Amino acid sequence: MTKFGFIGLGAMGKHMARHLVQRGLPVTVFDSNAAAVEDLVRGGAARGASVRDVAEKAEVVMVCLPTPDIVEQVAIGEGGIAGASAVKVFVDHSTTGPTVARKVAAALAVHGIQALDAPLAGGVAGAEAGTLTVMVAGDTGAFALARPALETYGRNVSHLGEQPGLGQTLKLVNNMIAGSALVTAAEAVLFGVKAGIPAHTILQVLSGSATARGFAVETLLADKVLSRRFDFGFRMDLMRKDMRLALSEAEAVGAPMFASAVVKQFFDAAVADGEGSNDMTRVVHQIEKLAGTTIGSAGGPA
Repeated sequence: MTKFGFIGLGAMGKHMARHLVQRGLPVTVFDSNAAAVEDLVRGGAARGASVRDVAEKAEVVMVCLPTPDIVEQVAIGEGGIAGASAVKVFVDHSTTGPTVARKVAAALAVHGIQALDAPLAGGVAGAEAGTLTVMVAGDTGAFALARPALETYGRNVSHLGEQPGLGQTLKLVNNMIAGSALVTAAEAVLFGVKAGIPAHTILQVLSGSATARGFAVETLLADKVLSRRFDFGFRMDLMRKDMRLALSEAEAVGAPMFASAVVKQFFDAAVADGEGSNDMTRVVHQIEKLAGTTIGSAGGPA
């Protein structure tokens, strides 16, 4: 049986690694947070002493990390995965952008390691339920070796092609649409609130509309914002990072992103206001302040 490794047991990674254990797949885990490792070990995972130790024990090593810099350090930095004896396939579930994915793939190939960029959609809830969308790019044989693990936490696992970075590109497309839809939907709903329609009425009607319904309306606004819980499970600073990556990569290939550039500024403003570590849905506060009212059960001053 293929031996797996999992590095990065944060908000999503801890659930993904748990699915591997529950499916009976042998997995060695590591994270800088010792408590997160201990929790998985109690559940049946093997303990990795370091990044390199995991790669010395596992043929397929998956990572789920917060930033491109950390991914590069773990994959090809000193004491990282490159050069370890056991690892054959490196699977990156982080969002790094296609440029970093290609750089990492080329550097690992020198060591005989195949790299798959395999970013995710579905958030923390999807990771916990095992219903993530996994967007994979890279060698077909490497994908086949990793697939049994990916399918433990991915309901929709797609191989986009062998060119490194295609998965990262699609993830940036996904997040740019999600962030833009949230901002524009919030703006439109606040127009309705200011005109005198209760927010809950607006969202109830829109959820039944064939033209306006969708994830931003039904999940982000009607559930996470209307309730004022703001608990979608994805940090503001990470969404902003993904938007910055999307704009940079789009410019590199000559794709226009005029509207998306404006949307990013709302996330810039939210981070500047100290919201970086809070949930991405709190970007709605920026629009509420401009409107002078809120999206809430009864509306009211912002």
